[in-house]
Amino acid sequence: MTIEWITVLMILSFMAILAAGLPLAFATGAVAVIFALLLFGPSSLNLIVSRVFTLMGNYVLVSVPLFILMACILERAGVAEDLFQAVHVWSGRLRGGLAVAVIISCAIMAAMVGVIGAEVVTMGVVALPAMLSRKYDKDLALGSICAGGGLATLIPPSVVFIMYGLTAGVSVGQLYMAGVVPGLLLAGLYIAYIVTRAHLQPHLAPPASAEELGMPLSAKLRLLRGLILPGLVAGGVLGSLYAGLATPTEAAGVGCLGALVAAAVHRRLTWENITRAVVDTTRVTCMLYWLFFGASTLIGVYTLAGGTNFMKQAITALPIGPWGILALMMLIWVILGCLIDWIGILLLTAPIFVPIIESLGFNSIWFGVLFCMNMQISYLSPPFGPAAFYLKGVTPPDITVGDIFHSIWPFMALQVVALISVMAFPQLALWLPSMMIK
Repeated sequence: MTIEWITVLMILSFMAILAAGLPLAFATGAVAVIFALLLFGPSSLNLIVSRVFTLMGNYVLVSVPLFILMACILERAGVAEDLFQAVHVWSGRLRGGLAVAVIISCAIMAAMVGVIGAEVVTMGVVALPAMLSRKYDKDLALGSICAGGGLATLIPPSVVFIMYGLTAGVSVGQLYMAGVVPGLLLAGLYIAYIVTRAHLQPHLAPPASAEELGMPLSAKLRLLRGLILPGLVAGGVLGSLYAGLATPTEAAGVGCLGALVAAAVHRRLTWENITRAVVDTTRVTCMLYWLFFGASTLIGVYTLAGGTNFMKQAITALPIGPWGILALMMLIWVILGCLIDWIGILLLTAPIFVPIIESLGFNSIWFGVLFCMNMQISYLSPPFGPAAFYLKGVTPPDITVGDIFHSIWPFMALQVVALISVMAFPQLALWLPSMMIK
């Protein structure tokens, strides 16, 4: 059987198994086992076992549950409430100040958490009632929370960067630094859009109350204490990486310690909270690892059949030039992002795309930032759009999923603008990694 037919049959089998309702991790693993048996016989199953065993021994993977544990502890530590209140008070004089506070709070939380679901849910609980009670436009309120929560995909310590680094074989620390400037750029675009629209259509974002505007400076300064703990946690994680004092796994340990201290300061370091955080961490980590194992075995079988070389030759032979090939990859990611989760997209495409990108002379660190920016778009894209469903879980009953998807289109347009900017000016992503202390 030719590699062309093997590719077609693999895709059709994978789609059929997914359509039957089997989870993504088991769908990829099932296709891998079936084609390994058909193409190479029972002895080839050793390949699957050896790949999984090798992955389990990868030290960098330890950082994944540590960062997720940090996020789960911080979610219960009450840090988000203090953070949002402090930022809101200082941005209150701006038109759309509450929505601006959401974006700033999400950017700071992204530097602590690295998990999009935790951000969206937390801001949905803390900020959405405040905006709706002040008669904010529903689209502006919902869209700012979904878009702001998505910053956790790009601003370190993003779990997406860890998995990309493992798959592409590049430094996770450099990826983290590469995501900082594009993440801040995107947050800046969100804030500029909110402020501009609030000035053009003042009824969408009513000003702060007289009581809030009249708050004395001393009270505002006291509220800044809510920024100290988030700043220390984010600084401990990113600072240790930038200074070369810690690996990503060690930085995750620093973040967990900071999260425990934050919980203790807020008097929420209880046995119940820690137990729930560990349970949630275990659940999410097991899901990610099974996805990682399943997709990795599928790619292993496909590579052994000659599929990776076939795809590389087929894509590089297209008469569209290096930038055309890059644009095609972006389009493939956008389409896949409407259908499957980011980790499935990563593990199914990165082993094929990264060698092609490197052969075309592009930087794989920069390419990783482009991947994360595409996954930000996928987090908002209907019909899959995980951010919309995360938010729906904490919204009032009269807000539908359709309302949430309707609210995110302007923010998705800004994500595309940011993506094109980083594509056109790679130094936006590569400048900070080049300044890292080795």
